[in-house]
Amino acid sequence: MIKRRKTRKVRIGNVQIGGGAPISIQSMTKTDTKAVDSTLNEIRKLKKAGCDIVRIAVGDKGAVPSLKRIIEGSDIPVVADIHFLPQLALGAIEAGSAAIRLNPGNIKKAEDINKIIKCAKEKSIPIRIGVNSGSLSRRSGGIADSMVKSALDYIKIFEKAGFRDIIISLKSSDVSETVEAYRKMASLCDYPFHLGITAAGPFLNSAVKSSIGIGTLLQEGIGDTIRVSVTGNSPAEVEVAKEVLSSLKLRNFGPEIISCPTCGRCGIDLKNIVEDFKERLRGIRLGNIKAPFKIAIMGCAVNGPGEAKDADIGIAGGKNSGILFKKGKKVKSVREGEFVTTLIEEVKAYKDTI
Repeated sequence: MIKRRKTRKVRIGNVQIGGGAPISIQSMTKTDTKAVDSTLNEIRKLKKAGCDIVRIAVGDKGAVPSLKRIIEGSDIPVVADIHFLPQLALGAIEAGSAAIRLNPGNIKKAEDINKIIKCAKEKSIPIRIGVNSGSLSRRSGGIADSMVKSALDYIKIFEKAGFRDIIISLKSSDVSETVEAYRKMASLCDYPFHLGITAAGPFLNSAVKSSIGIGTLLQEGIGDTIRVSVTGNSPAEVEVAKEVLSSLKLRNFGPEIISCPTCGRCGIDLKNIVEDFKERLRGIRLGNIKAPFKIAIMGCAVNGPGEAKDADIGIAGGKNSGILFKKGKKVKSVREGEFVTTLIEEVKAYKDTI
């Protein structure tokens, strides 16, 4: 069991951040904000994938009316991403944003920040102080130290104004720099953290870097909401985030599938069996399964029986056949062609017992 860092509670719409709440998943739309229908369509896809909060870029004044329409049409809370122009933050708040993100590297004047704070107070919405290594206005020492200092200097302005509905992020494209920054910041404040590795690259690069960086911090109890940054498909960001949280048993999104990588000992077509099973599993409603649920589909007699016994439901494959296990007990022999159907039937029966 991971012992999580204690933080303040902050609420973004209907989603609680910090204070022991489940770690939420965020993503960001990749459409032009002025293209309302396209943006709402992307938000719907993100929600279906499992996204809890969506962030939207507000690049100019012309985007604010569109933002308002998007907020009205979105089923998940919308965070406005603001850079350079303080008036965009004010417009985004008035448009109904559930939160806004400010970058200390490009909105710097205390006078401007205080106007935004006043407006956020009136609307009772939080502000994310989002520090990025690529937009640091000043560097003192290493990147991690510079990001921490930038956040602390910004926080002073907020605290002086009596505003503490704050979320902090400290992102670099370098995994070690990011982890170091969050670790240092964790001992200096009790604000909740939004985790991510920025500019992490295309899917495979991002999946690896994000899993290592975000996963390392989550394992240490640091982090309250996360975003995996992928150059590409935004629902893919959510899928990776779900896998990270599931692997650490911080959230449960359905069955965990265990399968071997296969080798010369494998006597079944395991790759296609697993892919077919995953596809058919999508058609089953599993919302009532709250506890971790493990399914093992193994290909040979070396580790197969042990993994299958340790799972809730498992099949240990042999030559063109296998043994079905349930809760550690051997149930029956199954022919290879019946693996998927048998597993699907067992999942349906299992979920009805929860």
